[in-house]
Amino acid sequence: MRIIALALAAGVVLTGCGRDTSDLERYIAEVHERPASEIEPIPQMRTFDRVTYEPAGRRDPFTPDRRSAGLAGIAEEITTEPPPDHDRAREPLEEFPLDGLRMVGTLELAGERWALIRDSEGIVHRVRAGNHMGSNYGRIVEITETRIELIEQVPDGTGGWRDRRASMAMAD
Repeated sequence: MRIIALALAAGVVLTGCGRDTSDLERYIAEVHERPASEIEPIPQMRTFDRVTYEPAGRRDPFTPDRRSAGLAGIAEEITTEPPPDHDRAREPLEEFPLDGLRMVGTLELAGERWALIRDSEGIVHRVRAGNHMGSNYGRIVEITETRIELIEQVPDGTGGWRDRRASMAMAD
């Protein structure tokens, strides 16, 4: 039984090999008859002068220069801030990026101003100066009737941290 099945399968496979290939052979002959085209010469490679680095009191070129390291091409003096306190208990609004939060109002209770913040899940939170929000360790420094001012701690790209001011305006 196996031999019959094997012979039948071989017959089917070999039947597929017997197709007419005259059109393929004609195309190949046509391509061989075409005149050969000129091949462009290989372009000359430009040579560069070899320079040996002589440090002679200069900085290491493979170490980032902290004086000229700016974010997004902004030339500014970078000051190394202490890193964020990773042992501090994170507040609920620190799980959302700032652009996922909306200021929807303010309150005054016992002479202290609070802001109302709606997160991306629709929950409204009450915050005051000193609270943290946003994914960049943002600390609220001021709340006005129409905006919140924060200081975020962001990596400076050279292994340190820098403070960056951010704000959030009242949603329309």
